[in-house]
Amino acid sequence: MDKLKNVISNDEKFASTGQSIESIIFEIILKHIKDLIYVMSVEVDGTFRYVFINDVAKGHAKLQNDCIGRSLQEVLHKETADHLQQQYASVLLKRQPISFQDVVKLADDRTVHGESILSPIFDDQGKVRFIVSVTRDITESVNEKKLIEFMAYHDHLTGLPNRSSLKRDLASTVEDSSNNHDQFALMYIDLDRFKLLNDTMGHLAGDQLLIQIAQRLSNLNSAEYKVYRQSGDEFIIILLNTTVEQARAFAENVIKEIEKPFVFNNDEYYVTTSLGISIFPHDGQDGETLIKNADTALYRAKEVGRSIFQFYNKNMQKLNASEMILENGLRKAIDQNELELYYQPQFNLDSNEVSSFEALLRWNHPTIGHISPAEFIPLAEDTGLILSIGEWVITTVCKKIKEWHKKGYKSVSVAVNLSAKQFQQSKLAEIIKTAIDSNQIDPKFLEFEITEGAIQDAEKALLTLTKLKEIGVQIAVDDFGTGYSSLSYLKRFPIDTLKIDQSFVKDVLTDNKDAAITTTIIHLAESLGLAVIAEGVEEQEQVEFFKSMNCHKAQGYFFSKPLPEKEIIEHYLTK
Repeated sequence: MDKLKNVISNDEKFASTGQSIESIIFEIILKHIKDLIYVMSVEVDGTFRYVFINDVAKGHAKLQNDCIGRSLQEVLHKETADHLQQQYASVLLKRQPISFQDVVKLADDRTVHGESILSPIFDDQGKVRFIVSVTRDITESVNEKKLIEFMAYHDHLTGLPNRSSLKRDLASTVEDSSNNHDQFALMYIDLDRFKLLNDTMGHLAGDQLLIQIAQRLSNLNSAEYKVYRQSGDEFIIILLNTTVEQARAFAENVIKEIEKPFVFNNDEYYVTTSLGISIFPHDGQDGETLIKNADTALYRAKEVGRSIFQFYNKNMQKLNASEMILENGLRKAIDQNELELYYQPQFNLDSNEVSSFEALLRWNHPTIGHISPAEFIPLAEDTGLILSIGEWVITTVCKKIKEWHKKGYKSVSVAVNLSAKQFQQSKLAEIIKTAIDSNQIDPKFLEFEITEGAIQDAEKALLTLTKLKEIGVQIAVDDFGTGYSSLSYLKRFPIDTLKIDQSFVKDVLTDNKDAAITTTIIHLAESLGLAVIAEGVEEQEQVEFFKSMNCHKAQGYFFSKPLPEKEIIEHYLTK
C-alpha cells in the first residue's frame, strides 16, 4: 500500500472528478479489499505497465515485486497478455469502465476464471493516465456451477447423458427429423436377469458391470447415434438417419457386443440384453410415444425369449397373465384391507433423536403374499390406481397422527410420497386439506415428498406447491439430483427439504465424484436455507461423513429398516 501511495504522491493531482487519483484508487481498494487490484500506467506507445499490485493479487497470481514497471507482455503468458491488452485498449477507446469475464492462464500455469472491471483514471487534460483493474476469482463458483449442470444432465455412475438429456435431445431430434423428412430409430435396451447377477456378484461389481456396458454401447461402430442411461440397467439409444434394415443390423451388433464376457476378479461373467425398437415417424411423432412404444416392444422381446430385439407394432399387448392377476388384486386391495403402512425413522444427526418418519406402502396379497413395492407401484401408476391408493395413504397417515397425539405419544411428523400422477391431479390440495381438517391435526406434522420428475411443468408445479404451503404442510424433494434438469425451481418453489438420493450416498466414502456431488447438494441447501436428509445410510462411516458436512438428518438400514406401526410406537413414540 505504501508503494502505491508513493507512486501516486510522486505524480500530479488530477481534477477531472474533483478528487485526486490517490483518493479514487483508495476508495476502490476499500470497497473491494478482498479482490485483486492492479493499477496499470498507460504509456504513449499503447503499452500498459504495472505500477501497483495489492497483496491479494500477488498471492493469487504468484507475481513478484519485480513485476512493477514491467508490461503485460513481460509478465504474463503471450495468450493471456494479448487478451488483456485488447481489454485495456478497449478502455482507452471507449473512455469508460468495462467489465468482462474470462479464463486466464497465470504465471505459474494455473488456469482461473475471473470477473474484472477496468476503470480509466483521467488527468486534468482528459487523458487516460492509469487503468485500475478490480478482479474477482470466480473459479470455484464456475466449477461448482459446471458440476451441478453436469449432475443435472448426466448419470452419476456411467457418465452417460441421463433422462433429462434424453428428453431435451429427443425433442430436438423429432423437430429436426420432421423438418428434414428423416427417419430415426429409438432403441430401449434392458439387461436380462440383471437383478440376479447383481445380487450374486454384489452391488459394487454390478455397478462396474453397468459402467462397462455403458462404455461398450458408447463405442459401437456407428457415427450417428447417442446413448442414454434411462434408469437402473436400462439404456436408450437414438440412431439417426436410419432405415429399418440399418436399425436391425445395429441392434444385432448391440446384442453381440454385450454377449462378450465381462471379467471381474479374474472371473468371467456373461450378460445378455433385449431391445425394443420404435421408428420415427411411423411408430410415434413425439418422444414420449416413441419411448413408450419401444418399451412395449422390449417387453415383448423378453416374453419371446430374451437376448433378442423386437420392432414395435400396434398389435403388441404389454400386460401378461400374471400382471392381470396383480392388477385385479390391486383394485380390491383397499376394500379388503390388504394395504399397510410401514414407517422408517429419520434420525437427527446432532441429537440422534427421531422426530420424523417416512411412510412406506406395503401390500400383503391373500394368495401371493407380500409383494414388493417395486412391482405394484409401477402397476398402480400405469393403471391409474395410484390416485385412489395415494388418497388412502394420505387419509391413513392423518388418522395415525391424530391417534398418536390423542394417546399422548411423542409429537412427530410423517412424510408421504406423492407420485407424479398424484402431484399433477387438480384436486390434490383439496384432498390433503380434507384429510387434515377431518382429523383436526396440525399440518406442520405432515410432509409431502415429490420427485424431481414430477416437476416437469414448472408453472403448474408452482401453483400446486403454493396451495400446499398455504395449507401449512412441509415439502421435500425426494431422490434429489437424479431427475429434473433445471435447478431454478429451488429458488422459485416453496421447498423445505432436499433428500439426497441413496445412489449418491452408497459410495460417498469411496467415490470422489459422489462425495463432491453430495457436498455440493448440502452446501447448496445450506445457502438456500433448506434442510437436508441423506437416504440409504448403511455404515457408521457414512454417518460420520454426513455429520461432518452438517447434514441435518439421515435414514437407512444403519439406523432402522421400515417398521410397522406397533414397533415405532414401542421404540420411538413412547420413549
